[in-house]
Amino acid sequence: MAAIVSYRNMCRFNSGFFFRHELLTPYKWYWRVEPDVRYYCDLDYDPFLFMEDHDKIYGFTISMPEWEPTIPSLWSTVKNFVAEYPQYVSPDNSMDFLSDNAGDSYNMCHFWSNFEIADMDFWRGEAYTKFFEYLENTGGFYYERWGDAPVHSIAAALFTRKDQIHFFKDIGYKHAEFAHCPQGKQWREGHCSCDPNDNFDFAQNSCLRHFMRLHD
Repeated sequence: MAAIVSYRNMCRFNSGFFFRHELLTPYKWYWRVEPDVRYYCDLDYDPFLFMEDHDKIYGFTISMPEWEPTIPSLWSTVKNFVAEYPQYVSPDNSMDFLSDNAGDSYNMCHFWSNFEIADMDFWRGEAYTKFFEYLENTGGFYYERWGDAPVHSIAAALFTRKDQIHFFKDIGYKHAEFAHCPQGKQWREGHCSCDPNDNFDFAQNSCLRHFMRLHD
């Protein structure tokens, strides 16, 4: 039972509190680095400067569906929030990443938050603060098991413009059995040491195609 509670504590903390920690107060950008991850590519630029210079808010390498039994009421709660606070939804949002039917239901797609580079001022802002408080008041982080990955992903997809979410296709990354290995020129020129065949991008249960269709 303690492990179950501790995992929920972690999801809740990462969803609503880490960016409020006093040690992070002076900072705007963060790069989440988990234990037991692998990075495979040379990086010859500062990703924080890239994000800032290109007006990006959230960056990812892998996307996949959430396990539905952990979030049975999350989407209905999101829909209730949007109905009460429509002013926070960006006109040029990424709903088509989250839903295959214009928001009626959730397709479970999320950005895997084991890797994320993002703007903490977005999490600290009015829209996300209201959103997190709304979720918090339902108790879903404990009564169910709402993870920070779908919570972050839904917020980023709805409250930012779709061009403010960035796929770091040039950063090779692996956690557990899931990997992103850059393809084509980036890999051939020796910038990356990963196996290009070990790549989750367009696996059957990858959600990257849902993200790519936003920019078709």
